[in-house]
Amino acid sequence: MRYFAVFLFSLFSLLAHAQDQKTETVSGTIIVDDTREPVSGVNIININKVKGTTTDAKGNFTIEAVANDTLHISYIGFQSIKVRVTNDWIKFKTVAKIPITERAYTLEEVIIDKYHLTGYLPIDSKLIPIKESYRYNIAGLSQGYEGGQHSPNAFKRVLSTMLNPADLLNNLFGKKGNEMRRLREMKKDDTVRNALASKFDRETLAALLGVTKNDIAEILEHCNYSTDFINTANDLQIMDAISECYEEYKVMHRSK
Repeated sequence: MRYFAVFLFSLFSLLAHAQDQKTETVSGTIIVDDTREPVSGVNIININKVKGTTTDAKGNFTIEAVANDTLHISYIGFQSIKVRVTNDWIKFKTVAKIPITERAYTLEEVIIDKYHLTGYLPIDSKLIPIKESYRYNIAGLSQGYEGGQHSPNAFKRVLSTMLNPADLLNNLFGKKGNEMRRLREMKKDDTVRNALASKFDRETLAALLGVTKNDIAEILEHCNYSTDFINTANDLQIMDAISECYEEYKVMHRSK
C-alpha cells in the first residue's frame, strides 16, 4: 500500500510538471506606423526558438514564445525590428499592436557600359567573361569550392585549407559552434527558410546566428565563395552555403 501511494504521488507530480511546461504563445497585430493599417505576410521569427510564422490578411499572428524571447519582425520595404517578449504579454494574453516603419531607399550608381562593348560580336564575345565564378570539385568531397575572376586564388586556398590543420576555419567555427547548431535548426523550419529566401540584406540571418553582417561575409570568404556569390545570393542561399562549408570542415577535421 505504501508503494502504491508513492506511485500515485509521483504520477501527480509528473502531471503537474507537464502542465507547468505547457507551450506558451503570444499574439499580435502588425500595422503600418503612419497609416495604422494592418500588414499581411510579415515574417515573425522567434530568434531563441528558431521558429517562425507570418501575419494573416488582417495582420495578426501567434507564435510560440516564453518570457525574454526575442521576436525578429521583417517585411520587404520596411525596417526590421526586434521585440522582446514580456511576462505580462504572456500572462494577460494581450494582442499587441506592433508598428513597422517604411524603409527609405537611396539608389546607388549603376554602371551601364561596364565592358565597353564595340557592337561587333567577334570582338565583344572576347571582352565579356563567360564564367566569372565557378566551383572546383575535389575528389573525396561531395561539394566544391567557388573560384573564378572574383576569387583568383581560390584553388590555392582550398588546398591549404585541406592540408593545414591550423586553418582559419578552425578559429572561426570553433568560436561559433552554437551559431552553427542554430543554423541546422533553422533549416528544419519551413517558415524560416521561406523568409530567408525572400531577403538579401543579411539582417534576419545575422540576428538568428547572433553575428554581424561582416562576420557572415568573413565566413564565406574563408570558405572560398566568390565575391560575386556573396554579393548576389539571397539569405537562404547564404545560410545553406555556410552550413555546407561547416559540414565540409567537420569532415576534413574529424580525425584531428
